[in-house]
Amino acid sequence: MSAGEEFNLYCPEPLVIVLSGPSGVGKDTVIQRMQESGLPFHFVVTATTRAPRPGECHGVDYFFLSKDEFADMIERDELLEYAIVYNDYKGIPKQQVRQALASGKDVVMRVDVQGAATIRKLCPDALLVFLTTQNEDELVRRLMARQSETPEGLKLRIATARQELKRIDIFDYVVVNEDSHVGHTVETIASIVHAEHHRVDHRKVTL
Repeated sequence: MSAGEEFNLYCPEPLVIVLSGPSGVGKDTVIQRMQESGLPFHFVVTATTRAPRPGECHGVDYFFLSKDEFADMIERDELLEYAIVYNDYKGIPKQQVRQALASGKDVVMRVDVQGAATIRKLCPDALLVFLTTQNEDELVRRLMARQSETPEGLKLRIATARQELKRIDIFDYVVVNEDSHVGHTVETIASIVHAEHHRVDHRKVTL
C-alpha cells in the first residue's frame, strides 16, 4: 500500500475483473451462469461486428454493430480497448465501465487474450482471470462440437488458442472450466473476488 492510502474496512474499492481465455473455453457460458447466480457485479456488454449466434440478443449478450458503427465508436474514443478477433471487431465501451465503477460495483468484462493484455497496460490493478479447459484435447473437442466454423476457421481458432495458452503469465489467476461443472467455475471466481476484497494492499482501479 502506497503512502497516504488507507484500507477502508467498510467500503472496499470496486474491482475491474477481466475474464479471458482461448475461444472454446466457455467464457460466455460462465458469464451467463454468473448473471443467473445473482452475483452483485456489473457485467459489461461487449460491442462486436460479428453476427449474432442463435439465441443471442442485442444489448444483452453483445452490442451487435455494423463495421461503420464500430468505426464511429473508435473515432469518438468511446472504447476502452478493441481488437480484430477472427476478422470481426470486439471492444469494451468505456463509459459503461466508468459508470459502473462510480456506482461502487465490481465490473466484469469478457475479452480475448490480446484484449486482456491491453487492459493490463491501461489498468495494472485490474484482476485478470484466465479460463481454460482441463487439457488441449478438451479445448479442441469443444471447438469442434460448436460446428460454427469452416475447417479453415476451426484450424485458425485451434492455432490461436495454442498461442494464447502461452500468455498466461499476464494473468493473476487461472481457473479450469471443467465440462458440465460451470457452477463450480462460478463459485471459484466468486471466491477469488471475495478474497481480493479482503486484501490489505488493495487494488486501486483508475480508468
